[in-house]
Amino acid sequence: MKSISSLTLILFLACFGRAQTFQSIFDFSADPVGEPPYTQLVQGPGNRLYGETFNGQGNAWGTVFGIEMDGSGFTNVFSFNYEDGAFLEGGLIVSGNTLYGTAKQGGANGLGTVFAVNSDGTDFTNLYDFSGPDGAYPEAGLALSGDTLYGTTYQGGTNDAGTVFAIDTNGTGFTSLYSFGGPDGANPEGSVLVSGSALYGATYAGGTNGEGAVFELQTDGTDFTNLFSFHGYDGYFPQGGLVLSGDMLYGTTLQGGPLGAGNVYGLNTDGSGFTNLYIFSGEDDGANPPAGLVLYGNTLYGTTSGGGLYEFGTVFAINTDGTDFTNLYDFTGGLDGGAPGVALLLSSNILYSTTLHGGTNSDGTIFSLTLPLPPPPPPSPPGLAIQVSTSNVVVTWSATATGFTLLSTTNLTYPPAGSAVTNLPVIVNGLYTVTNPINSLQMFYYLSN
Repeated sequence: MKSISSLTLILFLACFGRAQTFQSIFDFSADPVGEPPYTQLVQGPGNRLYGETFNGQGNAWGTVFGIEMDGSGFTNVFSFNYEDGAFLEGGLIVSGNTLYGTAKQGGANGLGTVFAVNSDGTDFTNLYDFSGPDGAYPEAGLALSGDTLYGTTYQGGTNDAGTVFAIDTNGTGFTSLYSFGGPDGANPEGSVLVSGSALYGATYAGGTNGEGAVFELQTDGTDFTNLFSFHGYDGYFPQGGLVLSGDMLYGTTLQGGPLGAGNVYGLNTDGSGFTNLYIFSGEDDGANPPAGLVLYGNTLYGTTSGGGLYEFGTVFAINTDGTDFTNLYDFTGGLDGGAPGVALLLSSNILYSTTLHGGTNSDGTIFSLTLPLPPPPPPSPPGLAIQVSTSNVVVTWSATATGFTLLSTTNLTYPPAGSAVTNLPVIVNGLYTVTNPINSLQMFYYLSN
């Protein structure tokens, strides 16, 4: 039996001119904890992290676990037998006190399940058993909209190339929304994204060139559109899900691009404007990003499973316009972990995820990476009060609003092109007060800091 060790590895990095902190906060072991952690973490009840292991803990076919955000208090929430489902890869989604997920195999037909379990391990429910024509082998997590869960299966369906499905959170109303056929896409491995009445996702294979595709589908199963088919330099074999900002979808490809090591891309929701935001070289910048991205402000964060200084993967950042690519961390494959394989979780300004290898027991880790907080926004200027007193204009504003300068201009333009009023303010009855001679038929006043 392998023991569970308590380990915290802290490294400091310089990025964007400010310190960041990497911590390895937990080590997995095949028995009794479970390994390896193939799935993304979620933040759930009790402000705890929840995730899954592919297998492990005795004779279990996978587990759901909970852990505090500092790596303490690991709890085995639920251990699967084959009838419950087997081999958990998709990750969890949280609604209230309930965790929802998929099992890649197992269940009544051995083709995978959709399940629900409370965060305290009670009330496990096998919501659905896949049978083949309705889908088979769900590798991705779920998306929730209202009381409906949406997901994908890697195989099964009419053409055995995978499906998109919907099911109510109580296990009723299962609907196979779409069956992939090849040219439209095949074998989705990432979860779908819900935006209004539209679902967006990517398929690992298929499309016009057989190298993967991005698709759109209405939540009622109508209006399927192949938005983009990957090929060669565009990247190919997208494994992860998508992230949406405005009208732009962002994602990664596992391979392809001019250097063959995958890329980060952007694509408009109408299928236009495909942009190769970053092409991995397979060297110090990383190689083969296996998962989707997370957005923080105007910056995308992701992982590569290979490359980097030690060839065990990286955490990276890049702006949504493709500028300022930064390698935030290089995994060594040792105590800090190696080969991150799933998307990051962002909580406040801290990124959390797992590695498939490394750690004390070589069975993977949970890590955190603290990002520098953005500078606070500048204070908003207070309101001005303006009165005419014989041949002067008296301008006042609250004396609690410090650091502002009064400016004036004869024309309203943007940005304003005013000049500082030479008379300095004095405090009268709790107000900054400036008395300025009237020397123009029209004058506008405003504050700036």
